[in-house]
Amino acid sequence: MNLTLETKRLLIRPLELSDAEAMFAMDNNPNVHKYLWQQPTQEVSETIKIIEMVQKQYENNKIGRFATILKETGEFIGWTGIKFVNDHVENGNTNFYDYGYRLNEKFWNKGYATEASLAWLDYGFNQMKIEKMNAYTHSENGASNHILQKVGFQFMEDYPDKDGAIWKWWMMKNL
Repeated sequence: MNLTLETKRLLIRPLELSDAEAMFAMDNNPNVHKYLWQQPTQEVSETIKIIEMVQKQYENNKIGRFATILKETGEFIGWTGIKFVNDHVENGNTNFYDYGYRLNEKFWNKGYATEASLAWLDYGFNQMKIEKMNAYTHSENGASNHILQKVGFQFMEDYPDKDGAIWKWWMMKNL
């Protein structure tokens, strides 16, 4: 995949196998998984499989989650991006564009998720010409819910997952 996005502080590029160690460090942190089914990654081999799966999504869907790098230091701070969801049903939906992000805990509360989100929404609506984008967050994840609202997503409804946890369904339309 040949796409790179750039913001004032961030470089956003396709995930590479060389990101595995830094991504594993993020996904091994229980705090990062507090609102993500509480299952931190246990082995770097799991992370490698995830990166390979995302790379397949690039091939099949021409989009996916991207490594998000702090320009100033070159550090991998997490992943951000648009994913075409066609591998499962979420809140009764499949075959939709989903916006999401996950950042390493040491990069929380610095505005990086908002900065990346604005870049991705611009790309998705103006370059990809997506008509409607969705996002979903755990209902208790106040920070992520705030970010989605701040960048323009509209809250649509709460819904339960298969385990009974309540999630929030968000949507933004291309105007």
